[in-house]
Amino acid sequence: MSDATSQMPAAARPKHSLFEPDARTRRRNAAETRFRFFGASAIVVAVLALVILLASVLGSGLGAFRQTFIHIPITLDATALDKGGNRNPEDMKKVTTIGYAKILEQGLKAAIAEKGLTVDPALTAKQIAGLMSQDAAAQLRNQVLADPSLLGQTIEFSALANGRVDGFLKGRVTLESAARDSNISPAQLNLVSEMKDAGLVSLDFNPAFITSGDASEVRPEAAGLGVAILGSAYMMLIVLVLSLPIGVAASIYLEEFAPKNKLTDMIEVNISNLAAVPSIVFGILGLAIFINFMGLPQSAPIVGGLVLTLMTLPTIIIATRAALKAVPPSIRDAALGVGASKMQAIFHHALPLAMPGILTGTIIGLAQALGETAPLLLIGMVAFVRETPGAPPEGFFDPASALPVQVYNFTQRADPAFVERASGAIIVLLVFLVIMNAVAIMLRRRFERRW
Repeated sequence: MSDATSQMPAAARPKHSLFEPDARTRRRNAAETRFRFFGASAIVVAVLALVILLASVLGSGLGAFRQTFIHIPITLDATALDKGGNRNPEDMKKVTTIGYAKILEQGLKAAIAEKGLTVDPALTAKQIAGLMSQDAAAQLRNQVLADPSLLGQTIEFSALANGRVDGFLKGRVTLESAARDSNISPAQLNLVSEMKDAGLVSLDFNPAFITSGDASEVRPEAAGLGVAILGSAYMMLIVLVLSLPIGVAASIYLEEFAPKNKLTDMIEVNISNLAAVPSIVFGILGLAIFINFMGLPQSAPIVGGLVLTLMTLPTIIIATRAALKAVPPSIRDAALGVGASKMQAIFHHALPLAMPGILTGTIIGLAQALGETAPLLLIGMVAFVRETPGAPPEGFFDPASALPVQVYNFTQRADPAFVERASGAIIVLLVFLVIMNAVAIMLRRRFERRW
């Protein structure tokens, strides 16, 4: 108690207690409580939105990983499939899918008769064979050409079912909707129900969704992501090989060696602006330079990789410069003090300590590039591509697609089965992004150092 306070009358002394908050403290505590409530509410809303999004995507996309198959015994008539009798695959290629389709039709009829299933008299042979996908004959043909020794044998073949049949087993198609559908009839679906009870039809895991290429609009059940996954992988490899060394080298020069003048200030401003430029602008740039001027092929991973490299470079440069700035100056000073050159101080001390931030920024940039669609549409990667690109480096110049572009392609098609395919492609894309971010976290923890 000070002298001034001790001389004040007892009634005039302030009656404050550390254990009893005054009005101002109560207002401050109330404001803090409200802020915490708003922050927690924001987190809850964000988590709910994420859960709803994931539930929607998973609910509509997980079915793409399961496909309806019709299991029937097939007798491979050697006289019909190998007229020369020499088991030469080149000669056997002369038999088209029409010949294999007839064998499938005969096998399906025989399997239905063997099981004693009731067939509506109104169903024609063409409608019964239409329960199978148009791609089933091509699958059987490829299997026989890969192993000519199968000729003359009776094999158990799992044929892809028609997209409407697949939708029926997944609940997307009903008897009521089939009555209004020209591609399927209620009588066909009733036969499918009997075939399912007899074990001829089942829903199984479909690895071809991951490995096979795209399919036409009349064969949604055969559409896959193999070409898109490989195309995305090739582009990410190109982006990594080009953007990481160029971005890190540019960052080191700008941060450690470049003089601070108007020129470097202008470069820094432009790099920051490039990071905010819409991605479609990079697509226009790639179309003008890499395709129209340099003559590189459209819809090729090399062009997509170069465009995405231009788009990723500003992100990597900004992240690398921030990581270099975070290294304490005392580490550089200590290295210089014991006789190291400036380059040794940077590459032996500052750069290793900045490596976690550099790797994290690089992987985040790659993840951003993986999900880009607009620039790839402009360079022609929206084209229908069925054949798998070859191995690098020739495969970099072969036509290919990309996962985000494949999602866009699927959503533009009329058949409802492609909506399921699009959601399945989104799941694959999300898995890729989760893996890349997990790798970024692990690398950061692996190389992170404390000082």
